[in-house]
This record gives sequence, C-alpha cells and structure tokens, in this order.
Amino acid sequence: MLGRKELAVLVLRDADTVVRALREALEGAGEAERPGLEAAVEIAERAAAVPDRELRARWVREQRASVGYTGPDDESVHAIKALRQAQPGLSLLSAVQLAKDAAAK
Repeated sequence: MLGRKELAVLVLRDADTVVRALREALEGAGEAERPGLEAAVEIAERAAAVPDRELRARWVREQRASVGYTGPDDESVHAIKALRQAQPGLSLLSAVQLAKDAAAK
C-alpha cells in the first residue's frame, strides 16, 4: 500500500465569489431587476452556508448512485464497494471515512 496514489476529495466553493458578484450587480440594478437579483443573492447565500461535510456526503451519494447503488447511507460492504467502483482510485480507508461522513450527515 505504500506509494499508492490517494484520491483526495476536495471541496471547492465559489459561492462567496458569486454572492459578491450578485451584490455588486444589485447595487447598480434598476427596479425591474432588483427582485430577481435579491432572490439570487438569497439562494447563493444558502448555498455558501452548506457545511463541507454535507457537500462531501452529497458527493458520496452521487458517486454511489452513478453506479446504480440504491442502498442506505451507511458503512456497509455494499456501500463502500459502490463508492470504490465509482471512484477506483479511492483507497479503502478513504472510502470508509467518506461513507462514515455521509452516514453521519
């Protein structure tokens, strides 16, 4: 196992940048544009507030669903196997940890 490449799941967010851009657009917006931009700012702020753990759990569910897994969010052999099938470079240790995080969500 030494030297095995590990697939790192990194949560990248641009939501803060999107919120800033929307607020800037809102500052110069006309009355007709304001309601839509205000709604967009609220949506972007909610997206920015989602914890990283929840985003990782969502990613795990999406990965498992991509290979047809419809079982529960748990740490079962089937759930781990599905995650590793979707992401073959993912180590067993990482798959177990990600599954735990998804189950704890």
